[in-house]
Amino acid sequence: MHQAGVYIHIPFCRTRCSYCDFATGAYEGRLAERYVNSLCSEIENFDAVNIATVDADTIYFGGGTPSLLSPAQVERILDAIHTRFRVSENAEVTMEMNPGSVTLEILCEFRRLGINRASFGAQTFDDDELRRLGRSHTADDVRNTISLMREAGFDNTSFDLIAGLPAQTLKSWSHNLDEALALRPEHISFYLLEVHQGTPLAAQIARGQQPAPDDDLAAGMYRLMLDRSSEEGYEHYEISNLALPGFESKHNSKYWTGAAVYGFGCSAHSYDGKATRWSNERDAMRYTDLIESGLGAVIETTNLDDHDVRAESVFLGLRMMRGIDLREYRERFGRDLREQHALELERLEDAGLIVFADDQMKLTRSGVLLSNEVFSVFV
Repeated sequence: MHQAGVYIHIPFCRTRCSYCDFATGAYEGRLAERYVNSLCSEIENFDAVNIATVDADTIYFGGGTPSLLSPAQVERILDAIHTRFRVSENAEVTMEMNPGSVTLEILCEFRRLGINRASFGAQTFDDDELRRLGRSHTADDVRNTISLMREAGFDNTSFDLIAGLPAQTLKSWSHNLDEALALRPEHISFYLLEVHQGTPLAAQIARGQQPAPDDDLAAGMYRLMLDRSSEEGYEHYEISNLALPGFESKHNSKYWTGAAVYGFGCSAHSYDGKATRWSNERDAMRYTDLIESGLGAVIETTNLDDHDVRAESVFLGLRMMRGIDLREYRERFGRDLREQHALELERLEDAGLIVFADDQMKLTRSGVLLSNEVFSVFV
């Protein structure tokens, strides 16, 4: 029986990045205190699964910049979680942080509270690229922050890199990899830049102030990332994630394997691990008003039918580089995936996008780069 994950959304940031499409806003102390009170209330009153106590082995503080909260506020949230969930002693507890925004004292306090994994957005080690993205930190801040994390006792760190930034070259990306791998984080998440409509970056590209992303160049950067990280001992375990052996993200793996994850806070999404998803009000102020008024924050609930559950198990499972166990699929759903989609899978296999081996189906490296085309077969 899989244990659940708990996700906590903290929507506050010091500044907003030009590419960001998340539910975030500027930090304001009074609202933050109200928000934390509302979060604790939502957690303590959680009864969506009608279970007296839910077992959980991961907690993830995402955002936003959760490390902007005070240790006392984080402690209150953790206390609320432990009131409502039976949290395992060796739970993975992750907090997202911004480089340059935490002190050694604060990091030691977070570590004392049980935060044992730190994740932060390096994005790039080129200060010009950071400025164009609207990031508030420098490359030196990244180096200093990971040094402080080590000093505070964090031995499980992760950071994000973005490939395909406007005006980024293969040479500058190679420099990024040199810098990132030299710091030896236990985990690296890397993404190809997506330009979301409504963001400042999308407007800058539309006005010609920034060049549009080059998909072919980004694909080359992706391949270089995989080659270089493999040489350094990292395992490519999910489409966008690398880890040293034993340091895969337990929390994020729950999303790809269909385990239950219960989200709290504005814009948080939940899944009961069976067939029901729900999501909270996106706006932080509105979310806080709803909770303070004694009303629920859930604004949308979706009950998946059998086809949806099967489809999700395939296209989420294929994100994992180990692929899908076809025998487990037959046992779970009473259907043979290869028979269900015989023609489409033959076409994908002939195109070199998927491969079958030992009753496993998985993406090839080319399939990873064209994964949306593969996933569309099962939707």
